[in-house]
Order: sequence, then C-alpha cells, then structure tokens
Amino acid sequence: MAAAPEAQPSEDLARLAGLHGVATSYRPAPDRTVHVPAAAVTSALAALGVDASGPDAVRAALAARERELRERLLPPTVVHWAGARPPAALTALPAGTRLRVETEEGEEGEFPAHGEGPADRGIAGLPLGVHRLTAAAPDGRTGEAFLVVAPDRLPAPPGRSSGLLVQLYSLLSHRSWGMGDLGDLAELAGWAGRTAGAGFVQVNPLHAAVPGAPTDPSPYRPSSRRFPDPVHLRVEDIPEFAYAEDRERLTALLGRAARLRSAVLDKGALIDRDAVWELKREALETVLAVPLGPGRQAAYDAFRAAHGQALDDHATWYALAELHGSDWHRWPDGLSDPRSAATARARTELAGRIAFHTRLAWLTDGQLRAAQRAAREAGMAVGIVHDLAVGVHPSGADAWAQQDVFAAGMSVGAPPDAFNARGQDWGLPPWRPDRLAACGHAPYRDLLRALFRYAGALRIDHVMGLFRLWWVPQGSPPTDGTYVRYDADAMLALLALEAARAGAVVIGEDLGTVEPGVREALQRRGVLGTSVLWFERDWEGDGHPLPPERWRADCLATATTHDLPPTAARLTGDHVDLRDRLGLLTRSAPEERAEATADIAEWLALLGSLGLLDRPAAGPPGSDEEEEIRAVHRFLLRTPARLIGVWLPDGVGDRRPQNLPGTWDQYPNWRLPIADGEGRPVPLEELVASPRLRALLEVLR
Repeated sequence: MAAAPEAQPSEDLARLAGLHGVATSYRPAPDRTVHVPAAAVTSALAALGVDASGPDAVRAALAARERELRERLLPPTVVHWAGARPPAALTALPAGTRLRVETEEGEEGEFPAHGEGPADRGIAGLPLGVHRLTAAAPDGRTGEAFLVVAPDRLPAPPGRSSGLLVQLYSLLSHRSWGMGDLGDLAELAGWAGRTAGAGFVQVNPLHAAVPGAPTDPSPYRPSSRRFPDPVHLRVEDIPEFAYAEDRERLTALLGRAARLRSAVLDKGALIDRDAVWELKREALETVLAVPLGPGRQAAYDAFRAAHGQALDDHATWYALAELHGSDWHRWPDGLSDPRSAATARARTELAGRIAFHTRLAWLTDGQLRAAQRAAREAGMAVGIVHDLAVGVHPSGADAWAQQDVFAAGMSVGAPPDAFNARGQDWGLPPWRPDRLAACGHAPYRDLLRALFRYAGALRIDHVMGLFRLWWVPQGSPPTDGTYVRYDADAMLALLALEAARAGAVVIGEDLGTVEPGVREALQRRGVLGTSVLWFERDWEGDGHPLPPERWRADCLATATTHDLPPTAARLTGDHVDLRDRLGLLTRSAPEERAEATADIAEWLALLGSLGLLDRPAAGPPGSDEEEEIRAVHRFLLRTPARLIGVWLPDGVGDRRPQNLPGTWDQYPNWRLPIADGEGRPVPLEELVASPRLRALLEVLR
C-alpha cells in the first residue's frame, strides 16, 4: 500500500511561516518546486518559539506577528553600507521621526530620519561599527535597533597568488607528537613563502574538539568554533617549557611522543588524536605549573579581558567535562545551565581546572598568531587561511554556553539532491535567526573577531548558510526538513566589518546547489568563491569542460579538496576502486570506471589542445601522472582566478582522500598522514625536499 502524501501547510500556516523566514517550498532546480511537509514547518516554527500546533494557534500567532510588524518602527538590525544611500528601514520611517545614535565608542548624535542633521551628515557621517540606534516617531512610538555601518566591500587579495592546502593533523614532522602541530604549520609557511613563492597556506578547522575517547576526528563537528584546540600546540615552543622543574617526567613524555610519531611515520599506524592529547595534557600540566613572567602575565590578562565571559564559559565547560563527561545534557541537576547557582558553585570549586583550560586557550591563540607572523615574514601576501566550520557539536562547549541562541530540537543538514537522494543531517544545532538579531548577532561577531586575530584569510564552509540553512527536526529524516532564513545583509555586513578591521580576505565554499542570487551577492561584497576543476563544466551549454578564460576571477581555484579524491587517484581511477572495495558505488564498477575514464580523458584532451601537457600522454589517463598533475595546475594558472591552491598531498602523489563522505567505520577519515603514491607516510622534512613537489610548485611561481 502506498504511503499517504505528506500534508502541505495551510494558507495561514504558509503566511505565518513566511513572516518568520521559514520556507514552505524550495526549488532545487529552476524547473522544479518541492513542497515542504506541514510537520517540518510546524517544528521549525516551534524551535523559533512560535506555536503553530493547530489552526487556532496558527491564527493567533499570525495575528500577533502581523501586529508586531505593523507597529514596530525598526527591525532588530539595520545595515548601512558605506557610500550607499540610507537604508530602506530608515527612509520608510514616518515624517518627523528623530534618530539618536550611540556609537561603539560611546559618542552620541541626534538627527532627523529624513535629511541630514545640522551638525553632521546624519547616517552617512557615522564611523564603521555596530552602533545603537533609537527612533522616536511623532505619534509617540519608539524603536531600538543595532545599526551596522559596514565597508562597501571586503578586503581583496593583494594581487594574484598561489598557495598550499593541507589538513594540519596530516602534516607530521620529526618534531611533532604523532600529528601535525602549529610548529609544523609555521615551518611549512616559512618554507613555502621563501622557497616556493607561495602566498598562503590553507588549513582545516582548528576549532576546539569535544574531549573523550574516542574523540570525533572530524574537524567539522567541534565543541567550540570560537576557541582553538590545544592539541595543536607545540609544547616545546611554550616559553615556560624551558623552566619546568620535573625534567624527568617531560623527558619520559618526549620519549612516548617519539614512539607515537614513529608508529605513524614508520609502522603504518593511523593518527591517534586521543593518544596525542593525553601526552600533551600530561606535559602541559607540568609546563603550566611554571609562573608567568611579568610581560607574559600582562599578555595573558589582556587575553582574558578581551574574551571575558565567553572564555570563562568555555574553560568551565571543559573543567566540568573532565568530571561529568562531554555531554552536558547528562550532567547533574543544575549544571546544564551555565547561569545556574550550581554552575556558579562549580566555577569556584573548579577554579584551578578552569584556569588550566583558560591558559590553554591563550597559549594556542599565541601559537596561531605566531604561525601567521611566520607566514607574513616569509613574504606571503595572505598567510594562513583558516577554515570556519558550519556549526558545533550539540554536546559541546558552545552549545552549552549559548543555549539561548541555538534552536532546540533542530539539526543542520541538506535537502535531497542529485548526489544524495536521502538528504543529509550533519548533527549540528543551528543558530536561531530571531535570537541572533535580538542581540545584534553578538555570538557571530565575537566568533569572527576571535578567528581574525590570527587569520590572514578565512574560508567559510557552506557559505550559503549566511543566507539560509536546512533545518531537520530531531527524529525526522533529512527529507522532512525545511529552509530557515537568516538576515543575510546583516551577516554579510558584519563579515565585511570584521574582515576589514583585520585586513583579511574571505573565501566562501559555495560548491554544490546554490540558491539563485547568492553567488552574486557574495561577489558584490568581495567574498571569493571556490572553484574545483572537475566540477567546472558548461552545465548550461554542452556540458564540456569550461575553458580557462570562462572561469570566474573572484575565487580560489583548486584541483581537489579534502572531501574529494587526490588528483593522482582521479587520474588513475583509484578513487573508483576504493569506493568499489567499500561497497559505495551506486552502479556497477565497470560503468563507474568507464565514466571516470571518459571524464579524465576529456579534460586531458583540453589540456593537450591548450599546450599545457609538456609530453602528450601516449598511454591511458594516469600513465604519466606527475606531468598530468602539473598540467592540471598550469590550467588553473591559465584561469583568471585570484587565488590558486595546490592540495599538498598532490605534490607527492598521495592517492588517499582525507575524508570519504558516506563512510564512518569503513574508512579512516581525518586520521591519515600525508603519504606518497605507495602509501608511505612522508614527513615534513621529506616533503620540502621532494623533487616532485618542487617541480609542481615551480609551475606556479
């Protein structure tokens, strides 16, 4: 018997949903509309604090929302782009309305909503920043809003440059403790800038992870996005390391670290983040017992003052997790609320552990800034490109500390598409757009400001999330979700403001299905896109590979990413064999291989016709993979792309993807060191001496 079709929202429910930014349908393709189940709409509204449980509730909520919008003078956030006309929210105010502004610096000014003030140029004369705006209308109504005055565009890259893409944990050296660390990052940046003329190094998210064994190895499901993970510390580079008294203990730990490193580099072991952290934690307990000198103490105090309550909450969560486990939903009564009396008592009782985790955040921030300095001193125009994950783990520190701005019972994901008929549920709680707006998007602003402390550029994963996110109700399949809108103008304005203050470039990961108008809006404000060679075809025309002159200029162009096969694997067809061994193919292996071979052959034919293959391959694709990989990057150089990225494992012929979407236990995602074509791990010291890598980078000099 066929399943009954999902009920669609009623007319009143659809109107209510629209007024709260909840979609009742979406268009995965220009010629196709998909209607969202009424249950998904009702659940999303409930997560926004709107009761739509029945017809009477819907009518009451609709009337209340319409009355609220009709009576309010100002929206929660007003955006003014520098040099533009006054925002519509101000020009639409009643004649005679007076505006009062209190700037970030505490200065105040008053002027009429229409026309310029007598003592200044009104809204156009305000400095960049997030200010408080009050409106008073002649009829007695008043309104308050956050006023974001943002630069017209984000900073652009200083000229054209190429750089390296690497997952930091995979970049082991003979000095790291079983996984790549911030010392390795600084060394790579220094070498690449001076020797290869590279302009940047892009890394995976270095956000703080959820502790516990086994730790989720994905850097895209962190405990906190605002604070970095101390597992990346180079312990020996901490100044207090030299003065630690228990040298015997530290020597023993260094010996264990050497054995852990050797297991990965020499014996084929996977990267074990938990084992690395256990060693580093023990060492850090000893190192942090050393008092800070006066200058270091002053710097630490300044860091604590800059991050305030958020840092204290972060450290408190980690201290509580040591006692009660890493899922705050299961903590003893009272501790699940960061503002409860029980938590206040715990903060006092655990003061020592909170201080430990606070200092770890400061130390990691310091080594991140040191890596950026090393990159710039090596001549890099951009420096370190950091990656901002879409969201955080529901059990982690941010979800605990910011409960008031997260949507309870919801998870971020993606609707069904050509690549995944079941849709996706990423297990990340979304921010509530209404709560973000009510606080002037403070959590988002603070997050950006923290990352820009040490980033030469920021890559935003799934940048479309600034506009809308697919919300999946807890317990429902991803197909039964819906889109919820965010204030994209405010999100972009705050991004532009903080990026401009830091002088940093922003790259948006905009691969896959993108809502019409989003790429154009991002480009208008100076957010670079992401273009991956194998996906760049004339999809609106003949479907053939897109010639280089037709690529967009405002992008980071690459041959692959962490979620895709390395270039050597794609050229040789190894990626099809891997998926076949793991039972991931949706068609027969011969069909998949035939399509992959034809795809590569078409691209190589284009490279050959453009004269980019020094030695036209006589054999099948992959028979001269080193030259073909160089040709691929010559092609990228032929495009107008502002930034060109080289996947570092491509420089030594690695065939293994760092992450294989759709797998969990079947494949060692996020745990592989960089290796050569035979699977032999290649440490940093050998990487930089590799003739193959040097020849590839010479193409881009």
